[in-house]
Amino acid sequence: MSDPFLSLAKKRRSIYALGKDIPLSEDEVISLIKDAVKQAPSAFNSQSSRIIILLGKEHTKLWELTRAQLKRIVPEEKFQGTSDKLDSFSNAAGSVLFFEDQEVVKTLQEQFPSYADNFPVWSEHSTGIAQYAVWLALAEKGIGANLQHYNPIIDEDVKREWKVPSSWTLRAQMNFGSILQPAGEKTYIDDEKRFIIAK
Repeated sequence: MSDPFLSLAKKRRSIYALGKDIPLSEDEVISLIKDAVKQAPSAFNSQSSRIIILLGKEHTKLWELTRAQLKRIVPEEKFQGTSDKLDSFSNAAGSVLFFEDQEVVKTLQEQFPSYADNFPVWSEHSTGIAQYAVWLALAEKGIGANLQHYNPIIDEDVKREWKVPSSWTLRAQMNFGSILQPAGEKTYIDDEKRFIIAK
């Protein structure tokens, strides 16, 4: 018996060879990403995830800002590989920046002091679920994606360039685009190492 959700989950892979020719218009991909984030669950329905969608020259700008920061810390003799990797991200159609609003976390900590220590953890759960929801939504439309974590080295540049509220904390960057080369075969650790079944 076929399971549509598991089929989609298997379709979602880290795709690094991305192009700009996606099967949706800019407005359609923006709407898709918004809807995926809105439907992603969050603790106490906090809706703490915040998103910036970058397309066109704004998407390219993200990876040029990243390149400038990495050039400061990566040894010159090793930088070409880093630069090539950034080129592959820049070649994509766009990127999604995932943030968590710390003002939401703080407010919940004040409202529910018994759970105060948990809200930062639950916020991280929220962003992970939002990222997965967007990734699945893109995969369902035949759009490839990969997830990057260049925070915190790009945080200040991102905040300045796109006038990001001070309470938003950058958590991840997702590139998306047409699939120029599929992902390789995925391997799995033994179930015995990963699952405990009790009946």
